Amino acid sequence: MERKGYLTDTAETGSEAIEKVRSKYFNLALIDIRLPDMDGTALLSEFRELNPEMKKIIITGFSTRENAIESLNQGANAYLEKPVTPGKLLEFVAKKLAEQEYEIKYHEDTVNKLLQSRK
Repeated sequence: MERKGYLTDTAETGSEAIEKVRSKYFNLALIDIRLPDMDGTALLSEFRELNPEMKKIIITGFSTRENAIESLNQGANAYLEKPVTPGKLLEFVAKKLAEQEYEIKYHEDTVNKLLQSRK
């Protein structure tokens, strides 16, 4: 990821990830379903509250229909099964960041149009 120009950070546990998201802005999170201290779907819910704009990609080697549905219901923007090739992961990351950029631009444009219409 860093070789492709992305700034990265890591967390060993869900609790550590939550603390990092509380103190710093992240555009995107790669989240495993099985974490030492919590389920990845619980982390999705926390991230949705702390940073709604953040894109969240679940990556798991323990894929089930239930956790896929739960992940999407809790706000995952993508769900990938391990093993994931570096190329596929980079493709998903680029796609989700492009979506985020479009959404932010769309919201800014909408607000600007609304403000202009009120003048």
